[in-house]
Amino acid sequence: MALLHRNEAQSGNEDELALPRWSPNLNPAVSLTRPQLKDQCMSKRILTLPALAGLFLGYAAVARAATLSQDFTGDPITNGWSVFGDASLFVWDTGNQNLRVTWDSTRPNSYFYHSLGTVVTRHDDFSFAFDLRLDDIASGVEPGKTGPLQLSFGFLNYTNATSTNFIRGAFGSAPNVAGFDYYAWGYFDFGGTIFESPAATTPAFISGVNSFAYSPVIVAVYNHELPTNQTVRITMTYTASNQTVAVSVLTNGLPTVQLPNLILNSANGFADTDDFHVDMFSISSYSSAGDDYNSILAHGTVDNVVVTLPPPVQNLAGGFSNGVWQVGFASRSNWLYALERTVNFSSWTNASAAVSGNASTLFLQDANPPRGQAFYRVRAARP
Repeated sequence: MALLHRNEAQSGNEDELALPRWSPNLNPAVSLTRPQLKDQCMSKRILTLPALAGLFLGYAAVARAATLSQDFTGDPITNGWSVFGDASLFVWDTGNQNLRVTWDSTRPNSYFYHSLGTVVTRHDDFSFAFDLRLDDIASGVEPGKTGPLQLSFGFLNYTNATSTNFIRGAFGSAPNVAGFDYYAWGYFDFGGTIFESPAATTPAFISGVNSFAYSPVIVAVYNHELPTNQTVRITMTYTASNQTVAVSVLTNGLPTVQLPNLILNSANGFADTDDFHVDMFSISSYSSAGDDYNSILAHGTVDNVVVTLPPPVQNLAGGFSNGVWQVGFASRSNWLYALERTVNFSSWTNASAAVSGNASTLFLQDANPPRGQAFYRVRAARP
């Protein structure tokens, strides 16, 4: 817990104090190792993110990322999850306490999804993990469509993904994607010449700025076939400070493959101007409509989903501006922020009204500070 300290004797008309800044990209406070799973439940969190700083002291902070988790011990629909498209493709198995999923390219685009309540971009850290057990999987299940359409897990933009012209298998027709894809083995027949398409386990990013900007450009380095009738734990972690994506695949806690990291840069298909704006996490079954080459039919289960999002307060700093104590920080949309004050740590009072986040730097001021010293914290809560 971090606190901002103000001393009245130092309140003059100094310019805003330039304190050392903290970034979760430099000092992550959330371990991304595998958490306990079956005792977790999905819930909205109220996060209080204080930070310790003195006007002439060093600055330190501990912030907690928001975590969504679902272990399917209870009905996920009552826990914030929803279905778009064909609901029959996603069935909660009450006996085995998991989600039975059918990926069927003959059906419309269908998503078992949870809103993030905010927008995540390439400038935010995030991670997600899930257990996947495939019963069967095959491409070439539609006439002439011998290539594989992917099974997809990860972040989408709801408005884009639910549009009638969102076609995952058509180049340039699926903007704002940040996730993990698995491709079954398949092949393509061009005039009697056969081109194999090996199974691949790959991160997948598509820009919302330029929907023809895909990363990775070359999927072959991620060729790896997942087993059937065996549970694998898949984790994808993105670090915004170096634009690096890491994917791990574990079976019984041990890695089954060493996949290369992906860096979102121009060499890998993402220019500096490319970005994604995603607002939901989804287990996705894509339609092959509009795609002349690819198809898929697969059955399996998904369990123990954990999604870790960036903390709602980042780069927190405080100081005087024109004699008024204020804090500034990087805020997030769809959060409410308030500055709180204490002089004795036994009780806290509001020092500012609640303000909606603006997805950029937000300033909160204490217009009526007490005499003497005071300590401050920023409270972030979902509306």
